[in-house]
Amino acid sequence: MMNALVLQSDFGLEDGAVSAMKGVAHSVSKVIPIYDNTHDIPPFDIWSASYRLWQTVTYWPKGTVFVSVVDPGVGSNRKSIVAKTVSGQYIVTPDNGTLTHIAKFIGMESIREIDEETNRLPKSGASHTFHGRDIYAFTGARIAAGVISFEEVGQMLPIKQFVSLPYDEPVIQEGTVRGSIDILDVRYGNLWTNVPRELFLQLHVDYGDKIEVMIEYESRQVYHNVITFGRSFAAIHIGEPLIYVNSLDNMAIAINQGSFAKAHNIGTGASWRMTLRKS
Repeated sequence: MMNALVLQSDFGLEDGAVSAMKGVAHSVSKVIPIYDNTHDIPPFDIWSASYRLWQTVTYWPKGTVFVSVVDPGVGSNRKSIVAKTVSGQYIVTPDNGTLTHIAKFIGMESIREIDEETNRLPKSGASHTFHGRDIYAFTGARIAAGVISFEEVGQMLPIKQFVSLPYDEPVIQEGTVRGSIDILDVRYGNLWTNVPRELFLQLHVDYGDKIEVMIEYESRQVYHNVITFGRSFAAIHIGEPLIYVNSLDNMAIAINQGSFAKAHNIGTGASWRMTLRKS
C-alpha cells in the first residue's frame, strides 16, 4: 500500500537540495505522494524541527512517513533512526533530539536504527554530508512505498534510547503560571508558549479578563504589561495585544494584525521565560 511521504528540513528552497530529496523518493516509486511540511526551519534548529513535527504529525493518517532533516551532526557517529508513533505514523530522522516533542506529547511505539548498508541510495557511499538525500529520503520513500517493512529498517532500539532535548515544564504557584516561549507563529510574530490551556484556567480566568504578562530573557525583564484574554483577535482593536488559546491548545500572545515578536524583540527557547497572573 502506498502511503504519503512528508518532508521537512532546514534546507530552504533557494537551491536544489529539496528537489534532490524528492527525486530520490520518485526513483523509489514514480507515483509516491510527496508533500512538504516545511523547509524553513531555522538552520541547525533541532528544537524547531521537533516542535513542527508535533504540530503536524497527528493530523496525518496512520502509515504516513515523515522525513525530518535538521542535522548539524551529519557525518558524525549520531544514529539514523525511524520511530513509529503510537498513532501509527513513521518519522525518519537523525537521532539528535528531533523526537523530543513526539515522545512527550504523542508517544512512540518503537524505534529502529537504520541499517545504512542496505538502506542507502546506491552509489552514494562516498558522500557524508547529504544524508537527507542518501539515507533519510531514500529510506522514508521505501517505507512509504511498501518496498521495505518497518522491521527491515534495521535493529530495534530500546524505546527510551533516543536523544531528547531539555524541556522545562510549566508550573502554577501562588496564583502565577510560569512557562517558556517555545516557538513563534512565524509569519505573524505570535508567541507560542508551553503553557497548556487547562493550567492557565486554574487562574480562574474568563474571556475578557485582564492578564498581567511578564517576559524575561536570562532573568532580565523585557516586557511587562496587562493584556486581554480573548477568544479570538476580534476581541480587541487592531494594534492591541491579546493572550489567546492557539491551535495546539496552549496559550499564545499576539498583537492584532502586528508582530508581537518584532515589536518587543522577543525570541524563543529555554532562556525566554514568562509569567502570567490574573490582574
